[in-house]
Amino acid sequence: MDKTVELLKKSDALLEGHFLLSSGKHSNRYIQCAKLIEHPEYCEEVAQIIAGKLKEKNLLPDLCLGPAMGGVIISYEVARALGTPAIFTERVDNVMSLRRGFEIEEGSKVIIVEDVITTGKSSFESVKIVEEAGAEVIALTSIVNRSGKDEINGIPVVSAISLDIQTWDPDDIPEDLAKIPVEKPGSRKMDK
Repeated sequence: MDKTVELLKKSDALLEGHFLLSSGKHSNRYIQCAKLIEHPEYCEEVAQIIAGKLKEKNLLPDLCLGPAMGGVIISYEVARALGTPAIFTERVDNVMSLRRGFEIEEGSKVIIVEDVITTGKSSFESVKIVEEAGAEVIALTSIVNRSGKDEINGIPVVSAISLDIQTWDPDDIPEDLAKIPVEKPGSRKMDK
């Protein structure tokens, strides 16, 4: 069994039910990476897997950036494994922002580190901040890649594990799933 899958199962991070994802899509399964991250030794192991894959692909950053909430802790662990600094972006009035005196040096190579990538929406809110600083995002990274893609908008996606978990648009939810009360486990404020 894949080490990341083993750790997800061991930490009860794979949930089943009816979930409204931060992307706006619905799913019958949800990866609650916070359950994995609550075990520092598991988080460290997964970060080392991500760092190892980045090294294999020669994608070596000057800085790791984790979008809050889900990316903060894992980005610090990946940064530790790579020997680089780590910062985070956070939402201010529902807009991703760089605060707390954090800076991104012009010309630096940055990786965005998330817990889960589904559509890449949260990642690209942070990509915009990096690019506005005159730096380059060399990879999107995560514990779990749910996107089914090896790159999004030309940026490589490097994850500890890729999982194919089915999602549906709000107007296309299967009847049996629609009967289950919906839960919204993510951290992004949604209009719906």
